[in-house]
Amino acid sequence: QVRLVESGGGLVQAGGSLKLSCAASGSIFFINDMGWYRQAPGKQREVVASITRSGRTNYADSVKGRFTISRDNAKNTVYVQMNSLQPEDTAVYYCNADAPDTSTFQSRNYWGQGTQVTVSS
Repeated sequence: QVRLVESGGGLVQAGGSLKLSCAASGSIFFINDMGWYRQAPGKQREVVASITRSGRTNYADSVKGRFTISRDNAKNTVYVQMNSLQPEDTAVYYCNADAPDTSTFQSRNYWGQGTQVTVSS
């Protein structure tokens, strides 16, 4: 199975920056789409940014121009650089990935445990 582990979260003042990383490990042929999601207290989980294996990206309107998603396929790692952070960005950020099962070759979806990002005003 694939394990996803996020890192890089923390406390930052409004206007500051953070870079999150998500490293995949385990039985991996390759990873297809990867993405970052976030969930604030009392709100549903929402997609922040996604990236295909070839590097095509998409962003939520709320983060366009401020966040940048990237990936390193050789390291099975996805990143998101978050600039100009605001209090409304406060949430638990989760990594997500699609990858084929190495036994069945069927695509499976995986989630990380999440990392807390808190932006103070």
